[in-house]
Amino acid sequence: MTDGFGREIYYLRLSVTERCNLRCRYCMPEDGICKKDHAEMLNEDEMIMAVKAAAALWFRKLRITGGEPLVKKNILSICSRAAVVREIEELCLTTNGTLLPRLAKPLREAGVQRVNISLDTLNREKYAYITRRDASSSARRGIESAIEAVFSRIKINTVLIGGFNDDEINDLAQLTVQYPVDVRFIELMPMDGSGEFNQKSMIPSEAVLARLPELEPVEPDSGVARLYRLSGSQGNIGLISPVSRHFCAECNRIRLTADGKLKPCLHSAVEYNLKGVEFDGMTAQFHRAILGKPMQHEELSARQRSGAGRTMNRIGG
Repeated sequence: MTDGFGREIYYLRLSVTERCNLRCRYCMPEDGICKKDHAEMLNEDEMIMAVKAAAALWFRKLRITGGEPLVKKNILSICSRAAVVREIEELCLTTNGTLLPRLAKPLREAGVQRVNISLDTLNREKYAYITRRDASSSARRGIESAIEAVFSRIKINTVLIGGFNDDEINDLAQLTVQYPVDVRFIELMPMDGSGEFNQKSMIPSEAVLARLPELEPVEPDSGVARLYRLSGSQGNIGLISPVSRHFCAECNRIRLTADGKLKPCLHSAVEYNLKGVEFDGMTAQFHRAILGKPMQHEELSARQRSGAGRTMNRIGG
């Protein structure tokens, strides 16, 4: 379906939970979240109904997110049911990777085609600092398990944080040489939950180009990343610049939160409710959300915070 500015909207990001087994400093509070009653959250049948409602409007790409989607006890059932919705051509999942050693192969068998794995550092102590959990080895094993499960594509997502991991840009990029994976460097967004990071923490993705002048541009795919490649690598380096070079003009997505709110724009507090709504009502709400999608969000900076009104774990990565 086309929105009011001529953009084709075909990509649904479905958050299946707000919970996570990590506590990343830019994403959620140290003490976690206030646990909600199950009745306040979308159940599995409502999630699948929402996917079908989106598919009725020609959505064809679905990404399962969280929180951490793999803490959801019925995640394999959700994925297998979503995978057989006829119009959905691409089923992807974003995870912190720590539970992939146990779940990578079952997820692949359930129909998940591609996985994105969040990894901001290769250093164990720094990993424990940023996530507030000592789980670096599990995350690294998760990458290896994803490779063994033969997903069609594996991407490592790294949030660039000045003074924290900008000294690891080269080491992280080398993962594309060591493994058949892509690495995407993402600018830190000024969301609720990232308040401890100051203006110096937010560095533009061009810092990667300055650090790796040997990168060679490659043809872009359908995503929002600018793509490059190291000589001899097995995967691409992607630069995602939501702060310094927003990509609103190419935005093709809608987000659905775990508590049933459609968000036409990540950085807007405008939401459309799906919780407790039947199929026809869901389809109508998707229609309204697409037509209500703004041309672009407000400019973001360390001083100008996002207008999302939620932390990232409550929106969906």
